[in-house]
Amino acid sequence: MFITPAYAQSGGGNPFDPSFIIMMVLIFSIFYFLIIRPQRQQVRRREEMLKAIRRNDSITTNGGIIGKVTKVIDDNEVEVQIADGVKVRVQRGMIYEVRSKSEPVSGNSNS
Repeated sequence: MFITPAYAQSGGGNPFDPSFIIMMVLIFSIFYFLIIRPQRQQVRRREEMLKAIRRNDSITTNGGIIGKVTKVIDDNEVEVQIADGVKVRVQRGMIYEVRSKSEPVSGNSNS
């Protein structure tokens, strides 16, 4: 009476339709160039920054502490002076940015 019979519709589109494949390739390429590629470049720049840290660099940690690198302990840790006489060990992964780079130490200083 109030219920009408439901009829199944015929199959919509063929999933192997060339326009469907072209659309999927276009969506993937846009996704790659707007999201994946810039993220990889950002990760690569961060890794290079962390590998290039050396003594006397001024850094900021993820917690917002600003300090000066006094010693590079190993590949994972550095010693940072955050105040006069206060030194802490910080993991490289917890360094947010290198604020100012120090000059490279010359091999033969006669001072």
